[in-house]
Amino acid sequence: MSAQSSTHPPVVCLLGPTASGKTAAALALAARRPVEIISLDSALVYRGMDIGTAKPTPDELASVPHHLIDIIDPLDSYSAAQFVTDAERLVDDIRARGRTPLIVGGTMLYYKALTQGLNDLPQADPALRAELDALAAARGWPALHAMLAEVDPVTAARLAPNDAQRIQRALEIFRLSGQPMSALLARQADARTFAGAADARYRVIALEPSDRAVLHARIAARFDAMLEGGLLDEVKALRARGDLHLGLPSMRCVGYRQVWEYLDGDCDFATMRERGIAATRQLCKRQLTWLRSTPERVSVDALAPDYVAQVARAAGW
Repeated sequence: MSAQSSTHPPVVCLLGPTASGKTAAALALAARRPVEIISLDSALVYRGMDIGTAKPTPDELASVPHHLIDIIDPLDSYSAAQFVTDAERLVDDIRARGRTPLIVGGTMLYYKALTQGLNDLPQADPALRAELDALAAARGWPALHAMLAEVDPVTAARLAPNDAQRIQRALEIFRLSGQPMSALLARQADARTFAGAADARYRVIALEPSDRAVLHARIAARFDAMLEGGLLDEVKALRARGDLHLGLPSMRCVGYRQVWEYLDGDCDFATMRERGIAATRQLCKRQLTWLRSTPERVSVDALAPDYVAQVARAAGW
């Protein structure tokens, strides 16, 4: 894309795990220069999913232009390929307005797709996915996780037994290609490493907490605040539509799946809360693992009192 040429400074990408303070830092940075924020978050794209996604408040959205938030219905899907197309277009548009693009979020797959390209994996197969969903409904996702462990132990080892979306995708890839997803990804990663270094068009700053226990406490407190703020009613309204179900990517989002199962009567309130917090911690762990495999990042302690100033210095602002 033209605006990504060497005549422009790198686009700053502010990444971090859930509850690490990305929104607060981004808004503080926006006070330093005319910024427009491009959301790098696979959950914020959905309309009507505000509380459980920790979406910026209406006042926050009004204070700084935001993009790629509330752009699709929960019945629809949004891919990494779509994100790359949209983000590159937005960077050009924002620069054309004389403003500074700032990419902010925690969906590391989107960042990898933007800076390293998309993995050349088989496209989704609706019929096969329906078959796997039916099998999971009959036997449970832990049984499919065990199936995955037999054909792709590397991928299975990094997935939780109930990580439905990723288990389904890994089994789908194996069934379509005849090869483990881990092997395909490893070969493609080797090819990218051989091809060259990190994409100089982007400067990635990672908010990484020095004390995981503090982040876990934040996660628990935030999930409780979501419950008190109306998360159950939000999920009830989504269920009442009649066209949504747990097989959709939107309803697999952390928090929504657990509340949906609670409303189905699968567990009591206390168990739902524990599951929601545990799922969020698992998400945080995956995000930090992705970040630490990103050598080009500049790491900032998300718990430092001056973390915003450190981010601004790293950004060159």
